[in-house]
Amino acid sequence: MGKKAIRYAVVDAFATEPFKGNPAAVCLLGDENAAAAADERWMQSVATEFNLSETAFLVRDTSRPAGAAPRFHLRWFTPVTEVELCGHATLASAHFLFTTVLAADMIEFMTKSGILTAKKVPALGSTGVPGEEHGKLFIELDFPMIDFLDCHESPSIPKTLNGAAMVSVHRSAADGDLIVLFLLFLPEELHWKMLNNCSLSFFSSTLMSLPLQKN
Repeated sequence: MGKKAIRYAVVDAFATEPFKGNPAAVCLLGDENAAAAADERWMQSVATEFNLSETAFLVRDTSRPAGAAPRFHLRWFTPVTEVELCGHATLASAHFLFTTVLAADMIEFMTKSGILTAKKVPALGSTGVPGEEHGKLFIELDFPMIDFLDCHESPSIPKTLNGAAMVSVHRSAADGDLIVLFLLFLPEELHWKMLNNCSLSFFSSTLMSLPLQKN
């Protein structure tokens, strides 16, 4: 493949300042990069070179009718393989497009997991227009729901959840991961501190959903 300039950025997702959060590389491939967009080995090599948890590759869908939300093909690669869904790299891609490429309030992404959307939204508690407030961009992502299947396995409980009682166990229909619902009992002292520091009512237990990898 001939050498072509690739527009890219490294974005720190879930962060309010540089060098924090979860970084992802975002590569925007234009018409002059058509060969790269079709070359999975090249994309994998680029992701390996970045050596971040995820590298996203974007290609604009130019067939969209006038007035429709901009749509991009989006793929994610770790340093070793392609994945079908990644949250923080999608957020990074939307931020990159909103701030440097598009004058739009909504973007659609075509992915192996379906159509994902990203849109600018007002800050929590704000009555202003969607977009930037105090120099910060607020983005809302809409991801597809993943079905869960009943599961009768009894996974081992991590030591960090010592004493927790399992409420239910399900298996993800997409990748087979186990989703375990635990009942955690808070120490009485902690429970009392939480009540004193919050206007809401707390119980002496809390529900927590924790995904566990298969053994």
